[in-house]
Amino acid sequence: MENKSAITPNKSALTGSVRKIKDNAADWHNLTLRWESCNDTAFSAASRIVNLKISTLSHEKILLDDAASAPENTAKDKEELERLCSELLDLLEKMQKIQLKMEKLTSTFKGVCDLEAYQCSHENSKPVLFHTWPTALFYKTSLKMSEMYKNEISLKKTIVGEIAHTSDQDLLLVYLSCWLYQPYIDNSIKVLLEGMLLETGHRPL
Repeated sequence: MENKSAITPNKSALTGSVRKIKDNAADWHNLTLRWESCNDTAFSAASRIVNLKISTLSHEKILLDDAASAPENTAKDKEELERLCSELLDLLEKMQKIQLKMEKLTSTFKGVCDLEAYQCSHENSKPVLFHTWPTALFYKTSLKMSEMYKNEISLKKTIVGEIAHTSDQDLLLVYLSCWLYQPYIDNSIKVLLEGMLLETGHRPL
């Protein structure tokens, strides 16, 4: 995102669905910032795991040939690997909580849509609460973004489950690349989120 600072919802003079949608848009922005921060920290931990695994594999024969140093080095590497894997797992759990909050925001948008549909069931058209977006578009946008993060967290769970047990150097590098580039979160999310922020007044038109 262009603006990396968190957005604080403006609570004044906003009520009902308008306030809920505006607050949700700010929450979406802030959750994506938290996700990016966790992802960067987790990538650092994953990089250290991969480097340690590759180093261990590359020097395995040398360590085995040196009977004096092999047990000590192997024990240290194992201890460090366990520590890094524990750190990565903790970060994954934090990202899972962020992703679940994104799902909750999407459910809230759907609730606003359902309420509007009920209240306007006898009218020809529904009100536009902000500039141009109908309420349903906020829900559809949130759902699309939420699905990206849901698929991404599923991929990251797989990586965490496999990265410490993989002895294939190429596969380790693939895992690392997938973590960094997040294939399920495509570039359209920037447009979707910025559109939501513009529509709700968090960004100047």
